[in-house]
Amino acid sequence: MTSLPIGVVLCLTGWITLYKLLCNNNESRGFEWNCRLVTLLHGILAVCITAYIGYVEGPWPFTHPGTKNTPLQISAMVISLGYFIFDMGWCVYFRTEGPVMLVHHTMSILGILLTLSLGESGIESCAVIFASEITNPLLQTRWFLRQLGRYESLTGEVVDVLFVVLFVFMRIVVGGRMLYCELISPRPRLIIKCGGVAMYVLSWVFMVDIGRFAYRKSQSKYRLWRDQHKLAAVNGHVGKTD
Repeated sequence: MTSLPIGVVLCLTGWITLYKLLCNNNESRGFEWNCRLVTLLHGILAVCITAYIGYVEGPWPFTHPGTKNTPLQISAMVISLGYFIFDMGWCVYFRTEGPVMLVHHTMSILGILLTLSLGESGIESCAVIFASEITNPLLQTRWFLRQLGRYESLTGEVVDVLFVVLFVFMRIVVGGRMLYCELISPRPRLIIKCGGVAMYVLSWVFMVDIGRFAYRKSQSKYRLWRDQHKLAAVNGHVGKTD
């Protein structure tokens, strides 16, 4: 157990060092740009490790919740814990995120700490990290496209659609199924089950925001299509009268 705090400190130091290196070598960009590069790297790394854990190493989280943590599961959680502590501190210092995202980071930190201290349910935590981070590269790509002035393009449209579809499927559909398996299994502790419910409720809070965004964007696209259709009809009518 004494090695866990050391591992967390080392990972936290690693993420801070990476951020500092990016800031020093990428001074033309702002602090948020470099922080999001760190976020993007963590998302890719976390997805790769947890995907290997779930699909190759095992056990399968839907059938074996509440099992003992494996060394690879512990490593994945320690890496992500170090990142979440770094990002939480960055968001609080620069005041860039709202209360929902801060709650998400707080719950993620507490959930990983709980799983590490109990020594079990690591497979569920890794599955949650996988489902949470798999949409992260798309979210960061969307932000970078905005900063580069390329968001209003086909690429931006594809990124938005993929993000919404992947979020709904992974966080709501797959997440709901996993929560059901967690709740009906006798192995996971009650506090782990409560944490699972809390994370799923938080996913629905994000889902409401995403639904509002999708509705606003679809309405904007519809109005644009309607105006273009009317303009084309008017031009056609003028052409006939001429």
